[in-house]
Amino acid sequence: MEINSFVVRRAVDSDAAAVAEVWLRSFTAALPGVRRAHTDDQVRSWFREVVVPGLETWVATVDGAVVGMMVLDGDDLDQLYLDPAWRGRGMGDRLVEVAKRRRPAGLALWTFQINEPARRFYERHGFIPTECTDGHRNEEGEPDIRYQWRPEK
Repeated sequence: MEINSFVVRRAVDSDAAAVAEVWLRSFTAALPGVRRAHTDDQVRSWFREVVVPGLETWVATVDGAVVGMMVLDGDDLDQLYLDPAWRGRGMGDRLVEVAKRRRPAGLALWTFQINEPARRFYERHGFIPTECTDGHRNEEGEPDIRYQWRPEK
């Protein structure tokens, strides 16, 4: 698949359904052994009613179609998911660059310990692990890890 027109932009309300579908496909592909805490319809509703209208949501699009999404919530990089067919093409890199520009003082995020590809990705982008938990604070009950990025002085 050739990338004809790859764009990163702020999400608008009409993107909510596509954002939710990217999240669902990506989560299913990347984390098949992790129990999801919410149904597909609950996830779609959450993106439509809470995330896209209320949080700083960004999308990566190819020829107008949403293929990646990122959510910033305060200083947290709260969500970053790519359609599985579009992983490894630099879109995640571009989304992290946007996040760092938007939060130049630093960022933090959580990911599941089992998600080795995500951990390698974030570490490659200068995030360092700062805390590991047994998952008692997340809805999935899955052991997780906190990462932080601070700009070099």
